[in-house]
Amino acid sequence: MTRRALQELLDRVRRGEIAVDAALDALRDLPFADLAFAKPDLHRELRTGQPEVILATGKSAQQIAQIAQRLAADGQNVLVTRVDQGQAEALLGFVPALRYHADARIVVLQVAPVAVSGKGVILVITAGTADRGVAEEAAWTAELAGNTVERLYDVGVAGIHRLLDNRERLASARVLIVVAGMEGALPSVVGGLVDKPVVAVPTSIGYGASLGGLAALLAMLNSCAAGITVVNIDNGFGAGVAASRMNHL
Repeated sequence: MTRRALQELLDRVRRGEIAVDAALDALRDLPFADLAFAKPDLHRELRTGQPEVILATGKSAQQIAQIAQRLAADGQNVLVTRVDQGQAEALLGFVPALRYHADARIVVLQVAPVAVSGKGVILVITAGTADRGVAEEAAWTAELAGNTVERLYDVGVAGIHRLLDNRERLASARVLIVVAGMEGALPSVVGGLVDKPVVAVPTSIGYGASLGGLAALLAMLNSCAAGITVVNIDNGFGAGVAASRMNHL
């Protein structure tokens, strides 16, 4: 149940277009639906502004499809994260309307238009091309949450002139998501150039001593650029949600 859908339902009751009993029937599954194997949270958008998102890891395609269909029946756009190619192909057999974005490893089922409600642009930046998948997860998450999103990829510190050539874009963004692996230095550089919120995302890209993204995570947590927010390794979804909330304040 989205805020808009609930408001429309209450308005219809107020105008006498729908009986109170019928409205109660429409609300009977709040705050969650019981599918036996899962309990989709239908109340989350009302509480937090962000509807429930499905993590594909550890779920069968049939389970994902059932949860997605239940959320969609409630009028929610559906986002499924961490979807591999095999899961995506199986999912499309259950719900052909799903759209798979392989680079971001996400599936989207859009049942309602997304109105832009964010106050400015969220700029998603990557250090390297290999960070693109995590960045795209962040970008899609933010877009589906009602934000205007722009992308600036492959501008890492190994060729910092590429970043500095985009100073105007950095300055004009309202929130910046900076995605980097290896030594994780890029968020510190960006944080030292702008007066806007920076959400740093460490990725698991790198050689042995990067320790699967731990080196980048620690570097970002120890940044000398003040005001940087750091999310978990490869957590593009978390970055997209954080940036969206900042952009709606």
